[in-house]
Order: sequence, then structure tokens, then C-alpha cells
Amino acid sequence: MKKVFDFDDITLLPQFSYVGSRSECDTSCKFGKFTFKLPIVPANMESVIDVSLAMKLAKKGYFYILHRFNIDEVSFVKTMKEMNLISSISVGVNDDSYVLIDELVVKDLIPDYITIDIAHGHSVKMKKMVHYIKNRMSDVFLIGGNVCTSDAVEDLTEWGCDAIKCGIGGGSACTTYHSTGFGNRGWQANMIKWCCENAKVPIIADGSIKENSDIVKSLVLGGSMVMVGGMLAGYAESPGMVVENNGKQYKEFWGSASASQSGKMERIEGIKRLVDYKKTSIFNKLTEIEESLQSAISYAGANPANLDCLVTVDYVVKG
Repeated sequence: MKKVFDFDDITLLPQFSYVGSRSECDTSCKFGKFTFKLPIVPANMESVIDVSLAMKLAKKGYFYILHRFNIDEVSFVKTMKEMNLISSISVGVNDDSYVLIDELVVKDLIPDYITIDIAHGHSVKMKKMVHYIKNRMSDVFLIGGNVCTSDAVEDLTEWGCDAIKCGIGGGSACTTYHSTGFGNRGWQANMIKWCCENAKVPIIADGSIKENSDIVKSLVLGGSMVMVGGMLAGYAESPGMVVENNGKQYKEFWGSASASQSGKMERIEGIKRLVDYKKTSIFNKLTEIEESLQSAISYAGANPANLDCLVTVDYVVKG
């Protein structure tokens, strides 16, 4: 039994600042071969991102991972390459994903990024798919997940993953913890710290993000990227259907392991819920996050005046 903490349990400690203006602080991050405007990635869920939004994000310099549900990945990668945009897709571990990998290779459409996206990434099926992709596409930047232990991070790294997505059961549309008792719900922050401590590859912290400060804390604890789901749902570009209830408008938001996604009624580990329809652009929210990160860099000392300074930040744990 281990005592753990979550985002609300910690407060970051400010340091002497070397900048005169927060606008001087650089929030860009290098991930793989490319540099992106923010260390943020919208969750690769059908209710958060679609082809249209993926293209808009790529054009504006943001990282993205397209989900793997009801998508023609081959056409998508082809289009992105024709537009000279970064291509980033998701695959699973079943037969259809092997067929997809083969088709992409035959057509010489190697994506820049592939995410192997399954609920329990520390598994033999993940290991097999990592080996298969790396043998067929040696140059692709391969992300594996999801996991929530340092042992899993070590194994996925050894198998060949270039980055690892960490977080199980913490998302607001995820019911894995309630169904099984497994995961890291309630201690996402501590999980990030443990998974990052000895990691040899970048970690994407995934889940439990409710406030901009949770993003900052995820980076302080070692994350290289932060995946955000519910916080980035409900905007004008968000794919969910608009629903009206008692005179107020909402958008649908559902988990990838929900009945709404799979169409099945067995082995369900996700739900559909409604989020406020913001009626504004997701890029306004991304700008707000950028400004929060700039402020955080200034409080962290801004030496250097970029995200690297966050690794020097100390914090206190309440209770």
C-alpha cells in the first residue's frame, strides 16, 4: 500500500523570475522530429477530434492524434501528405489494424506518428503490435498506451515505443475504475511522477485534467505532452452532436470504451455524458492554455524562458 497524491493535493512553489513580461515565455515543445505550439494533444476520441479538426490543428502548428473509429486512415494520411501537413493516426491491436499497417506500407504512406491506442497497454497484444509496426515502419514515431506503472513504461520502451501514453481510468467518461477497481483514478499526479522518474522516452500524461493548472502540474511532474479530453469537448469544432435540455445547449461526449462507441453492451468501460456547448472556437481555449503556461513559466523562474524551466519547480503536498 502506497500513499499517493493528486493534482488538488499539490501546490507549486514560485521562484525568482528572470523575465519582464510573461509574453516573452515560449510554450513550444519538440516532440519527435517536429516542434509544436503547445505541449497539448486533444484526446484521440471520436467526440473530441475528427478529420476536419485534425487538419485545422496541423495547419496551426498543434500536435494531434486522430482517433481510430470509423476513419479511412489511408485516405487521411494521403491527404495530409499532399497538403504537407503532419500525419498522426491511431491503431488498435486486432486484425484490422495489421491490415491497415500493411496497406500504408504498400502505398508508401508512412504516417509521421502512430499511436497504438488500447485500454490496457501493458499486454502481449501491445508487444506484438509494437514489434510489427517497427519492423514494417522503422522511421515512424510510435506512441504506445495506455499504462500507469513504471514497469509498463520500462517494458513498452524496451519493445520499441518512442513515447508512452500514461493514465488508466482517470478520464471523466471512463468507468474502468468503477468496473474493475484497476487504474490510477484519484492519483493521476502521483502516477505521472512515478512513470516519468526513470522513463527513457517522452511521457504523454492522459486523463483527469480539469483545470489549466493540472496541465502545468503534469509538466512539472515530468510529462512531455498532456492529453486533454472533456476540457476540449463542446466547442464549435468539436464533433459531438448538439443537444438541448431545459433551454440550454450541450454537446455529447463519450468514452472510447463506451456502448456509444462500440455499439456493444458487454465489457463496457465508458459512458456518454453532456458537456456545455461553448459556442466558441477550440482555438480560443488553446490560446487561454498558452497564456496560462506562459504565466506558469514566469512563476517557475523563466530560466530558461520556456517549458524546460518547469522541471526545476518544487511543490508541497497537502495533508
